[in-house]
Amino acid sequence: VQLVELGGGSVQTGGSLRLSCAISEYTSSSFCMGWFRQFPGKEREGVAAIDSDGRRNYADSVKGRFTISQDSTKKTLYLQMDSLKPEDTAMYYCAAEFLARVPGGYCYTAVLMRADIDYWGQGTQVTVSS
Repeated sequence: VQLVELGGGSVQTGGSLRLSCAISEYTSSSFCMGWFRQFPGKEREGVAAIDSDGRRNYADSVKGRFTISQDSTKKTLYLQMDSLKPEDTAMYYCAAEFLARVPGGYCYTAVLMRADIDYWGQGTQVTVSS
């Protein structure tokens, strides 16, 4: 499974960006997908998660500003980022995992707590200037 992120770039404070993640194949109809970011010198952290049952979870730092969605017909994961702040500047990664079934809470844990997920994109830079 290959993932390719698109849509990073530079924007001013308060602006918006939409990241896309093209996924080569869905190996199961049950999945957990997420967006992560990494600041220089820091560990990768989960930003938003979505599973095949439609459950969404967000890190507190982005809640109310970022929206995760996915389109199975287009095999694409999205992250709509609004009201961007300079502290959102980071490398952003998409990731996905396909399972036989996705228990409630699994994706929240895998993305937001452990950053432990099978397939990763190469990352795209987001820079927010003040």
